[in-house]
Amino acid sequence: MDNINSTTRFSDITQKIILTQTDTTVGFLSQNGTKLAQIKSRPPTKPFIKVYKNFKSLAYDKVRIPNKQKNRVRRAKQSSFIIKTRSFRVAHPILQSTLLQNLSWSYSTSANESGKKFLRNFCEEKADIIIEDKIGLFENKASKLYKINNKKIVRLR
Repeated sequence: MDNINSTTRFSDITQKIILTQTDTTVGFLSQNGTKLAQIKSRPPTKPFIKVYKNFKSLAYDKVRIPNKQKNRVRRAKQSSFIIKTRSFRVAHPILQSTLLQNLSWSYSTSANESGKKFLRNFCEEKADIIIEDKIGLFENKASKLYKINNKKIVRLR
């Protein structure tokens, strides 16, 4: 189900806040990091994880993965990575929404206020677009987070 709270249908999808079930937990997706930071009540300097729909989009954005870690990143499921100052994840959308398939990347964050639990009413008020299937929206554990470089890998979450 695609629920739109806008009078102009899909006018500029890159500026909208999307509430959906991600591959790990319920989350906000958007290409507008400033708007996401305002909704989450968090400092704008704290970066978001950038989620790519495939490895081609990741390569197009010029993210260079160290050679020793390429297989690990390619085979990882529900995992996010930090290389230098860039955090990213490659996740195929679990919902068959044409809206999400058209976005090659988006910033991702859990759908809650910073440091609080998931509240459906709060999320529905803040989202411009709600994408939900018959299973619904549910909170689950976040993705694993690894900091990698050419020599080592450290699990942060």
